[in-house]
Amino acid sequence: MAAPALTPSRAEVPGSPPRRSVAGLVRLVVAACLAVGAVLTVVSIWTMPDFSGDQVDRLEAVAAAGRAGTVSALTWVGAQLLVGTGLVGVAHLLRSRAPVLGVVAGLLLGLQAFGHAVHGGVNLVMLSMSRDLEAVDVHAAVLADVESGVGIPFMALGLLGTVLGMLVLAVALWRGRLGPRWLGPAVAVWVVVEFAGGAVSSWSGYASALLYLAVLGTLALVVHRSSVGHWQTAVEASA
Repeated sequence: MAAPALTPSRAEVPGSPPRRSVAGLVRLVVAACLAVGAVLTVVSIWTMPDFSGDQVDRLEAVAAAGRAGTVSALTWVGAQLLVGTGLVGVAHLLRSRAPVLGVVAGLLLGLQAFGHAVHGGVNLVMLSMSRDLEAVDVHAAVLADVESGVGIPFMALGLLGTVLGMLVLAVALWRGRLGPRWLGPAVAVWVVVEFAGGAVSSWSGYASALLYLAVLGTLALVVHRSSVGHWQTAVEASA
């Protein structure tokens, strides 16, 4: 006679959620991260102070922006966690369609979120510096030292991770036929508009923001409508 199992399965544990509901929760979280992260990113960019000058000009711009500058810094940092999580979730969804491209895109986009989040910490420090403009030269020297020294690798991660990661994601979406057929090309167009459109038109920032919302919003819908089986582990699926 077989001995009884010492550890009950999840299905035998009173009050434990079904496996499919856990997978559905993961899917919902990824979709929500994409949607909310996109909105926070656009809010951050539209409330961002003018950072076109040197460090002194930037600190003065943050001080002049007041609450808008605070909103911009906080929403930018918060968006990195959400967008990074959402895009890594999309890369997971691509594994069955474009496995290599999906993994590479997820890695690059995860690194870009990390790099942007670290640099977002600098923006938070700038909020405190902007309240002490009597020592603006000292604060500007500190910022310059950070951005020309230890901050360079993280800034490079944010920039290169975004450009390369989104381009690889565009190819993966196209080859994997995930979502509507315009989605992959739209991601590639966003990269061009975001990083080269400023040289063509001053309206490129608004076009980039709207395109970003359309892309991430569509990805959120694609994730939300995907089969819950894509979000189950092998153990859960076999059980």
